Amino acid sequence: MGKSHQKGWVSIRGKKWYGYFRRTVIDPSTNQPKTVSTPVALGLKCEMTKYEAREELELAIKRLTGQIAEDGVVRNGSVTFDWFVQNRYLPLKEGDWKEETAKVKKFLIKADLVDAFRGVRLESIDKLALQTHLNRLAKTRSKDRVLNAGTYMRAIFREAVDQDFLPKDPARSVKAPSTLRDTDKTILSWDQLRSALSRLQLRDRILLTLDMTNALRPSELFGLRWNCFDPELCQIEIKETTYKGKIRPWGKTRASLSKIPIARALADELLAWRQQCREEQQRKKFVRGPSADDPKAFIFPARGGGFIDSGNYRNRVLHKLAQELGLPKLTFQVIRRTIATLAKDKGHVKDIQGMLRHTRLATTTDVYMQSLESGVRSTVDSIHDELSATGTSGPGSPAVPVRTRAGSRNGSLPSSPVSGNESGAIPKPVRGVVLEFATRMRQGGRKEMRLSS
Repeated sequence: MGKSHQKGWVSIRGKKWYGYFRRTVIDPSTNQPKTVSTPVALGLKCEMTKYEAREELELAIKRLTGQIAEDGVVRNGSVTFDWFVQNRYLPLKEGDWKEETAKVKKFLIKADLVDAFRGVRLESIDKLALQTHLNRLAKTRSKDRVLNAGTYMRAIFREAVDQDFLPKDPARSVKAPSTLRDTDKTILSWDQLRSALSRLQLRDRILLTLDMTNALRPSELFGLRWNCFDPELCQIEIKETTYKGKIRPWGKTRASLSKIPIARALADELLAWRQQCREEQQRKKFVRGPSADDPKAFIFPARGGGFIDSGNYRNRVLHKLAQELGLPKLTFQVIRRTIATLAKDKGHVKDIQGMLRHTRLATTTDVYMQSLESGVRSTVDSIHDELSATGTSGPGSPAVPVRTRAGSRNGSLPSSPVSGNESGAIPKPVRGVVLEFATRMRQGGRKEMRLSS
């Protein structure tokens, strides 16, 4: 054992020097102060002397029990969780995030983690406190939000260990709660989609038809301009997206900005919609925004000529339509998930991935595609038909008829092991029939031997 000193003590464990010192922390279960012994790895035994190990321990004690001054220097106090997130974690990470993504991530980190551990010293937070907090979030937050909180939690404490603010990571083995709220998996039918389209005027009907046909994201749909539309090739090129009142020259994924095919009938409807916009603008004395002849004009403009806000359209059109038709839910996400699921019978899964413009196939199959009761029942019926010998061995393969012989014990034995079918093919003899035939031959041979004797 190492000897105790005024500023902690050092000892050798294996090939390393370790330092220990006592300090007071807040017990998260009782919210009362308690004294604990804190270990600190100092370095290899072969690389430093005991005196150097004590000096390293003194520096570690100042770092772990220091207080933050206004200039950011650690002095005589403790590092709190919220200070570390604001001054050490976020400055390193926000450079990798886009502007709008950074706003969302900062909000989630503050609401789900910083506010819960504000003012708490970083070293006093243990695994129990983190797991308890994550379990508490699972009762009021969605599944994705709880999983994101766990991801941010592990990233923050991993960074604290890398920067030597903590000797070990308390969040390393924190698990996601098993009682997470179910994720919305609402799926509509073709009839429900058709009934929704039949209740809309020309603009909204074309807009939602385009959205349903190509499973567009709302940020991609409302950012379309007339210079993106090619009626001769029947395709639309997504060049930019909209998000929270801004135009962005990028999309959610790398494949978001691409050329997508559209149906010929839909291309004709878009031309008719453009002609209607021209006629309406000619009747008006004052037109706000660019005209329909301007290639940079939005295909589905708002009242002032700009692009439509997706949240406003969802509340004003989609939610109202769902109430009128008695639909369980109608949003752009529900439409995108519905099309991905119903399209399983319309094309290959790789084609659906291309339509959704997903980078990974697992996103298409595991997140968007849902199993339908009708599809499960059809699969079960097909398996039962095969087991009952009423199904086919493959697509387009006719079933081979089996001839039966009257008077056989099982009533289904073939008349001959080498008899052919109607197509001329010679089926293989059944093993049970051959064995039974050989047994009868042996029995007949014994009878002949007894008679001859």
